Amino acid sequence: MNYLDLDIIIKLGITAALGLIIGLEREIKRKPLGLKTCLVISIVSCLLTIISIETAYDATGSDKGVNITMDPLRLTAQIVSGIGFLGAGVILRRGNESISGLTTAAIIWGAAGIGIAVGAGFYFEAILVVIFIMLSVELIPFIMKYIGPRQLREKELSLKLYINENNHIKSIIDVIEEKKITINHMRIKDMKEGNHLIQLKVSVTSKQNPTDVYYLIYSLDGVTQVEIESLD
Repeated sequence: MNYLDLDIIIKLGITAALGLIIGLEREIKRKPLGLKTCLVISIVSCLLTIISIETAYDATGSDKGVNITMDPLRLTAQIVSGIGFLGAGVILRRGNESISGLTTAAIIWGAAGIGIAVGAGFYFEAILVVIFIMLSVELIPFIMKYIGPRQLREKELSLKLYINENNHIKSIIDVIEEKKITINHMRIKDMKEGNHLIQLKVSVTSKQNPTDVYYLIYSLDGVTQVEIESLD
């Protein structure tokens, strides 16, 4: 085994280790981007970067006297643009008009970037980026829940309340606001047989459990059915 083979094995091994760290974080959170997907993205990105650099150097001269010049990172540009298709596949639009998967899409892009960096020989930079990514998606949001602006210390919930009489609507809204639950959006819809549907998007503190909100709403007079969903 020559030095070049060993160098390639080291690069692929480092990339696999860094991709494993990112993939595990997404896997633990049950996100669309799993461990295997992240590993494949980072390892293949590293491989294509190595191939791009090596073939460019091999093609710098010709026996026939023709000087061939090639961009050593020509494949890398295609990785960056092509990875967008995978990123778009994990971005989901829910029925309640909220969008999820943006962080996972960014992680896909980051995994490809880490593979490219290691393939190009930037080991320290790649390791540093993985550390910063983990801090950004794990530690910083946790800290912001305690010392950040009020909006970052809250989480958003989607509520559907089924009311049997419209004269209960105002009192229900008043009680919700008295409990320091911020109403961001409200929609009232008349249903069949005299029932009414109230759709709310509310903000509560990050420490508040959605089940507590459910029991609070369900105990109010006039409420016959409650549906609650966390948007975070």
